[in-house]
Amino acid sequence: MPEPASEELKEKVLEYLGTVSKTKSRDMAKKIGVAKREVDQAVNELANDDKVEFLYIGTSYVALKGKTEE
Repeated sequence: MPEPASEELKEKVLEYLGTVSKTKSRDMAKKIGVAKREVDQAVNELANDDKVEFLYIGTSYVALKGKTEE
């Protein structure tokens, strides 16, 4: 089982998601300078906490809960 994501990383994820309407985990990892697997772990935890959501629009994206703009 992977280690839980740090609170610092989860804050970086939320901060970055605040600047975009939606993004891919791979792109977010590049932008904030961490490994994709770490971003995936943080995003999964934030989704479980109902702070972010997964969007499936032909492919999967991540967005702040309720912030989606089509």
